[in-house]
Parts: sequence; C-alpha cells; structure tokens
Amino acid sequence: MAGPTTAQRGASGRADTSARPPHLGPEGPRISRRALLVLIGAAAALLTAFAVWALYGSSWFRVEKVTTSGVEVLTREEVEAVAATPVGAPLVSVDTDAMERRLRQKMPRIDRVDVVRSWPNGIGLKVTERKPVLLVEKGGKFVEVDAKGVRFATVGRAPKGVPLLELKPEPSASLRRFGGDRLLREAVRVTGDLPAAVAKDTEVVRVTSFDAISLLLTRDREVIWGSGEDGAAKALILSALMKAEPKAGQFDVTAPTAPAVSGS
Repeated sequence: MAGPTTAQRGASGRADTSARPPHLGPEGPRISRRALLVLIGAAAALLTAFAVWALYGSSWFRVEKVTTSGVEVLTREEVEAVAATPVGAPLVSVDTDAMERRLRQKMPRIDRVDVVRSWPNGIGLKVTERKPVLLVEKGGKFVEVDAKGVRFATVGRAPKGVPLLELKPEPSASLRRFGGDRLLREAVRVTGDLPAAVAKDTEVVRVTSFDAISLLLTRDREVIWGSGEDGAAKALILSALMKAEPKAGQFDVTAPTAPAVSGS
C-alpha cells in the first residue's frame, strides 16, 4: 500500500502548525490570589487612614464660617451666640443634634432649627421662628401665643396685626372640665379658621366659656362665633353674611345653619 504523498504530508504539517498557539516567549511570574487580596486590603487601609486624617487631622475640613438664615425677630448674632459653633474644629466632629437642642431650649421663639454641615468648612443654621396669632396682656406687657397654643415670648409692645386675647372664663362646668389652657387652644383654633379679611380686622378674641367665643372687629363690629366646632362652615357663612350686609354691626354664626345679622 502506498504511503502519503509529499503534498499530503505538507498539508498535514500546515494543519498541525495552525492548531498550536503562538509562542510569545517565557511566561512572567503570576500573582497569587492571596497576595492580590493582601494588596487590595493594604490599599483600602491606606485610603481609610488618609480619609480619617483628611477629615480629622488636616486643615482642609475645619469649621471656618457660620451662616444663619430665617431669622425675623431674632438676630443672627443672638442665634449664633447660643449655637456656640466650635470654630476651628473638624467639620465632621460637630454635634449638630446637640446644637439644635440647645437652640430650641434656650430660645423659645425658635419653632424649628436645622443645623447642617456646609462642606468643606461651613455650618448653616436654618431657623424657623414662631409667629404670634394671639396676645395675652400681663403686667403691662404682652405674652405671644403661637398657632400651637404655645406661649413663647413676652414683649413690651404689641406686634401690629395680632389680636388681643381676653380670656375671662365664667365659673362654670365648662371651665372645670376644660381648664384655661384648653380654652386658650380653642381661641387659637378659631383664629386659624377665620377668613383672611376677618382675621385682618380682628382686634380682640374674647373667651368666656368653651361654647362662647366672640370676636371684636374694627369699626365696632362683633362676631359671635360660639365654640370652635365647624370652623370651616362658620368661616364660609361669615364671609357671605359680611358681603350681603356690609353695614351690619353683629354677625352670629354660632349655628352655621341658622346665622343671624343685626345692627345694620
């Protein structure tokens, strides 16, 4: 039997040669998995150490300035003095929660405050002040009461546009049941339900019992409101009555389904 021809032997050799991977020279040393993990761990540790140093040890992220916003009656100087921001301390170490508590405790006029870090070197004090909706006269001065019924400040001069509260409850079961604080909250509730035009003209809110709240307006007008219940309905009826009878002197919305007008 004849052996392979020269052409066949050449084709076979070429096939074997193409099947072998090309030789690129001697292989370099391989890094083991364990060594790779060690290198990654060392790099992470170095980065962590650098970050800690940058935040706490360097001069890059230290408190240099304090900004205050939202103040109206209070001054920036007053707020920043009570805040006692640790200027020069690492920004990351500032206890913002403690600063917020201190401001709320020592400055009752503050309703809400947010102490925020302003990178890279600032602290921001975002203040929301309480706003008076009623005044209680006491010893020639005025105690301001906010929309939550909180007495938060005493001032020597009555703020413009804030009605005076006459809290003179008559001895009754209502007073024994609800107490003066509850009556105060009812008065606050009523002021919150008033139409804007009526609220603007209200000079006195008079409370003699839980069910007997009245308003004294400009131009010798009076609104008999009753209790704090059904405030939205009473506000709508009152606006309609005042539009229909602009010269009336007294408006009674104690029962919104049966309002009354007199003194026109």
